[in-house]
Amino acid sequence: MTHQYELMAILQPEIDERQVPTILDKFLTVITEAGGSIDNVDIWGKRRLAYEIQKKNEGIYAVVNFTATSEATQELDRQLSLNEQFMRTKVLRAEEAIAMVASEAKRAEARAARKTAAKA
Repeated sequence: MTHQYELMAILQPEIDERQVPTILDKFLTVITEAGGSIDNVDIWGKRRLAYEIQKKNEGIYAVVNFTATSEATQELDRQLSLNEQFMRTKVLRAEEAIAMVASEAKRAEARAARKTAAKA
């Protein structure tokens, strides 16, 4: 059974940003060979990190949306964690990611309502 997933990856800042798509493609073949599909690859580029990772303050962010089986996704995650070019990776099912965004929006609304009530 296939599900939709979202992969967030932070790559080493020393990597040339033009090489990022080819680096990702090398690992995403795990998904396509297992019968999955790559829906979207979005490379955000070099960004400042919220906190230091491996004594670095910057990283190259990439977000990949794909459809695959859980076994293929686990194998992708395993291979990414073994590669030194990736500082951090996080794979989420799309349903979980959407639920997280929705719950954060509810919290923001509640915070705004409390703030408005406190002013009144």
